[in-house]
Amino acid sequence: MKIGIIGCGNLGMSLLRGIQDQMPHAEIWASKRNVTELQNESRVFFTNDNQHVIEQADYLIIALKPYTILPFLKEYRESIITNQNVVISVATGITIAEMQAILGDSNPIYRAMPNTAASVYESITAIATHHVVPETSVHVNSIFKAIGEVIEIEESLMEAATIIGACGIAYVLRFMRAMIQGGVEVGFDSATATKIVSQTMKGAATLIIEHKNHPEQEIDRVTTPKGCTIVGLNEMEHSGFSSALIKGIVSSYHKIAK
Repeated sequence: MKIGIIGCGNLGMSLLRGIQDQMPHAEIWASKRNVTELQNESRVFFTNDNQHVIEQADYLIIALKPYTILPFLKEYRESIITNQNVVISVATGITIAEMQAILGDSNPIYRAMPNTAASVYESITAIATHHVVPETSVHVNSIFKAIGEVIEIEESLMEAATIIGACGIAYVLRFMRAMIQGGVEVGFDSATATKIVSQTMKGAATLIIEHKNHPEQEIDRVTTPKGCTIVGLNEMEHSGFSSALIKGIVSSYHKIAK
């Protein structure tokens, strides 16, 4: 499988590293404006020539800033159509219809929204398409399964998936930072608090994934009458913990929803 990545920012590089490690037979061509700090590696070839990446790749992942996606497609329209690339945009807010308006119906077009946990193979990637050839979708899914879990959704939910899955990394990390700060205040050094919080977060997520329970069911297992857990939870709720989180998610959604 020949995979091209246009744009090697944080997300592009996370995808590249995950695919490189998890798909040993894939050949990766990646473009970045400044490649002086990057070196070609086994099965990974860096260039600042987008045209070259388009010509080499079968599957073209476009990891550019959203405002540059459509100008990029207009600039390289003829090459993308000629090479019959499967186009996969990982940009926020650019619809399949907008891309089809430039490329027409000759290229399969997908929208995918992974997150930066791709670099440790723990991304959740939401994928949407209007394309109906199962074999192509299987290959697209396989690319993103190399870096974590995949869920297929309707395109109308892509912005919501972006907020929960991609922006959600930042929300969870901010929650972890607050827990670490609390841990320091009650007596731990930062490194020890970080280790405890990180494993606790991993354990909590694993409980939900493995048990397939609603979080509230697992919360009930921890809270005892007149115990310290319920006191802490109630104090957080009195201070607007859940409300603040929900408001943040909805505000982020309104920022990108059309």
